[in-house]
Amino acid sequence: MEIATEARYPKSEMVGMGAIVVEEGVSFRVWAPNAKKVFVMGDFNEWKKNTVPLVREDNGYWSVEVPEAKAGQQYKYVLKTKAGELIRNDPYARELTNSVGNSIIHDPTFEWGEDHFQCPHRNEMVIYELHVGTFNVKEEGKPGDFYSVIERLNYFKSLGINAIELMPVAEFPGGYSWGYNPAHPFAVESEYGGPRGLKELVKAAHAKGIAVILDVVYNHFGPTDMDLWQFDGWQENGLGGVYFYNDWRAKTPWGDTRPDYGRPEVRQYIRDNALMWLDEYHIDGLRMDMVPYIRNVNADGNPANDLKEGYSLIQWINSEIQAHFPGRFTVAEDLHSLDCITAPVEHGGLAYSSQWDGEFVHPIREAIITAHDEDRDINKVAKSIMHRYNHDAFERVIYTESHDEVANGKARVVQEIAGREDVNTWYAKKRSTLGVALMMTSPGIPMLFQGQAILEDKWFEDTDPIDWSRFSEFKGIVKLYRDLIHLRLNKQGVTRGLTGQHAAMLVIDNDRKLIAFHRWKDGGAGDNTVVVMNFSHQAIEDYAVPFPEEGLWKIRFNSDWEGYDSDFDNYFSHDTQATGHRENEALIARVAIGPYSTIVYSKE
Repeated sequence: MEIATEARYPKSEMVGMGAIVVEEGVSFRVWAPNAKKVFVMGDFNEWKKNTVPLVREDNGYWSVEVPEAKAGQQYKYVLKTKAGELIRNDPYARELTNSVGNSIIHDPTFEWGEDHFQCPHRNEMVIYELHVGTFNVKEEGKPGDFYSVIERLNYFKSLGINAIELMPVAEFPGGYSWGYNPAHPFAVESEYGGPRGLKELVKAAHAKGIAVILDVVYNHFGPTDMDLWQFDGWQENGLGGVYFYNDWRAKTPWGDTRPDYGRPEVRQYIRDNALMWLDEYHIDGLRMDMVPYIRNVNADGNPANDLKEGYSLIQWINSEIQAHFPGRFTVAEDLHSLDCITAPVEHGGLAYSSQWDGEFVHPIREAIITAHDEDRDINKVAKSIMHRYNHDAFERVIYTESHDEVANGKARVVQEIAGREDVNTWYAKKRSTLGVALMMTSPGIPMLFQGQAILEDKWFEDTDPIDWSRFSEFKGIVKLYRDLIHLRLNKQGVTRGLTGQHAAMLVIDNDRKLIAFHRWKDGGAGDNTVVVMNFSHQAIEDYAVPFPEEGLWKIRFNSDWEGYDSDFDNYFSHDTQATGHRENEALIARVAIGPYSTIVYSKE
């Protein structure tokens, strides 16, 4: 019986892993080097375990072509091993019924239309990080999904956001999770709408001029609901088997599930996963989670703990992306402030497009959360503004809130400032928006976290949806965010300098808590931009600031305007004239600025 069956089902001639729909049926290929025999079962053979064997190929691969199989059917592999009979989901499955369910033969066909979308250039990118499950919940007791995100795309459009960053969407256990516990890395979370839902979101976002960046997790897998664990029965030291390290290198803060970056088949698995998102889903960029744990066992910088094979794997992936998907964006979560993270491979770097910048978020959060003005260090603020990697202002992503910064014992900026349940206080609104103004005017790629513009309070939880009623309550604050983003993107044609590489400090006054800096791209009218910020609760009047060019400088933004919030002081500030000074010929302009406020000037 088995001989006849094997003759009936030949090995696959199709290149590629997993279940691939072909004209003659479905090609199945799986890597199980320690299995004695492998079968596939599913809807196509009434789930009979031992009737559809796979043919052994080289290097531990097995394949078969099954004419009766078709897209939409469910399936699993049956592995005969020294550890006994194992029933496993496909490591390359694009779709599952759920994290403990069955693999689904996925048909990748999708009508993309004329999708020639180009990711915004780094100097013109404004990112909005969101969690699909909590961003726009439509039904109590169920997480949000890709379709509910689509409903809010006009919100991003009106705000000026041109890139959304999705926290991980690979299939995870249950329906509620941050997403940083991928059980099935190639499958899209079923609760969120699966593969089709993600494609619909990307297509709709592109139609509105919005890029989609996806968070991916390669520093560990799982650790639960994970068929990769001891996949083909082999393991050492009770650890994870062929997909994982089986010694001290397996240990991570999230479980002993670090992939074996040195094993060629695992390297290929991770590389294939990264490129899949860009190819099959038209994703515009990848943000890689906790890169320090890919390049070092303990992320401690100790050379004895370096994972050179992890480092080279990242270099390979980023090189592949640059070669096959030029213009796509890659960003590292690596807060160790190293030039090598974004340096090119030929210079020994990892070649990310940009990196999350700990030299910005931590000092700036401290500056705006600190209660007493005298404890605020303006020198640290100035250093944060001027920091860059490899002399490139846009090799860093700057932010005051992210999923990490507003959870795990930390709260939203407005909550940290308010220090009580109600965040609708003058101090919380003034200092939180001061931080956002600094983020939108400093060199770098600015990033918001979901709900930030509507002063979402407390902290991030995967079961606590965004309260969209706050949009009406804080519509003036939303307008403030919108105006800052439009300035950042030079929507009015008078602040092009905010898209430029160049910055210079004009004033660092730690006594008065005032800072002023010049931003420019090429220089000249509509380009040269001056930002003045008051980090004190006292208004400052008639302050002399050296300006870069003579003439009339017009106010383009004043965060103290009462139109943003009725509690704001509407302190009288004015356009200013920069003129020469007799003693040193510096161009001096007199400015007046309200408490905890930002003024942006430029010349027409």
